[in-house]
Amino acid sequence: MHFTFDGLQVRVVPVTPFRQNCSVLWNPETAEAVVVDPGGDADVLAQFLGQNNLTVSAIILTHGHLDHAGGVAPLCRILAERQGKAPVVIGPDKRDEFLLSSIEKQAGHFGLSELENATADEYSEDGQVLDLIGRKLHVLHVPGHTPGHVVFIDHAAKIVFAGDTLFKGAVGRTDFAYADESLLLNSIREKLFSLDDGYIVVPGHGGHTTVGSERSGNPFFNAG
Repeated sequence: MHFTFDGLQVRVVPVTPFRQNCSVLWNPETAEAVVVDPGGDADVLAQFLGQNNLTVSAIILTHGHLDHAGGVAPLCRILAERQGKAPVVIGPDKRDEFLLSSIEKQAGHFGLSELENATADEYSEDGQVLDLIGRKLHVLHVPGHTPGHVVFIDHAAKIVFAGDTLFKGAVGRTDFAYADESLLLNSIREKLFSLDDGYIVVPGHGGHTTVGSERSGNPFFNAG
């Protein structure tokens, strides 16, 4: 998937056997980029970045699951060598730190030896505004799938990088010991459904959707 909104270029690159949607955002005027949720396949991501002559200033993470953050460390090593400086890693809310530090353990259950624990240089907070690549990315804490899950919103482009909160016709899994379905649904209602219908939602897996489509048609909010 490739989008162009308000001058923002967005390429969605599915990574890992989980086909997680890693998003590369860049400013075409400066070739400066941000990578959202590099869950793995660091070599594939690095190849795409190199082919487009992009310099990555930041990696940002919606949450701490292996398929969203397992490629952070190897990608940082590649970029540090190529660029002379590693990108800053901005994590989700700090409540997901325990997941970032246990990615290798998570990956072991799936036989994925190439994924690595991730370390954030800083953690994001609800209401924070990240000034990156000449854009303003607004952070909203949307817990329930994980305790520290956040989403990133570019209001000028009307696009939401939703991680594993809201999907086309579904919501994130809540069958983990630390998850909470009621909290997730309430968080989506309060934080994401407050946006206009036309906002594009790029979820952590599968195709994109809109806030309006999910508000009116998502069965988790329209049962019966």
